[in-house]
Amino acid sequence: MTYDPTGHLLLTPIDREAPVRVKRLRRLGLGDRPDPAFDAFATRLAEVTGALYSMVNFIDENRQFFAGLHIPSDRHGGTDRRDPTAAAAAAAPGRVMARDHGYCPHVVVRRKALVLEDVRDYPRFAGNPVVDEIGIRSYLGAPLIDRTGIALGTICVVDTEPRPWGRPGLETIKSMAAEMVDQIHRREDGGI
Repeated sequence: MTYDPTGHLLLTPIDREAPVRVKRLRRLGLGDRPDPAFDAFATRLAEVTGALYSMVNFIDENRQFFAGLHIPSDRHGGTDRRDPTAAAAAAAPGRVMARDHGYCPHVVVRRKALVLEDVRDYPRFAGNPVVDEIGIRSYLGAPLIDRTGIALGTICVVDTEPRPWGRPGLETIKSMAAEMVDQIHRREDGGI
């Protein structure tokens, strides 16, 4: 964790690789529009993990863009495990999120998967705006490191309840991140 010159705690890590990442994302044509194949991947990721939300996320200097996004289709019915009052009060995530919201910027800078079974157990992460604004209580994410060595973004799942992801969750998210990177490489090579 770092501090700014005025002595305030910065909850979002400094990302020195962002300018290089943005150039690579532009060359790949990623990070600025929804992608149906990435949406399908996000839906499969949610199904595999049983999470409410899942994303294929590309990160620039200022924002995160969910090129692939899965949200519950019925936020007030059986798919949403929260009570209807809380569900109505919570804002569904859109395609764009500030860089200081969420945990994916940490994953990109660390270049390692991150498992938060209950974000409230980690003071560094419990104060993130997504906890209060969206009601996020658990997170599982892995970086998308391409053949050039650049961390393009992440895949992740989040839930509104603590989740015992454990080692199986970690292995799943890492395996699916590798699958997504392969899909990106096939596109770059003209295979998709």
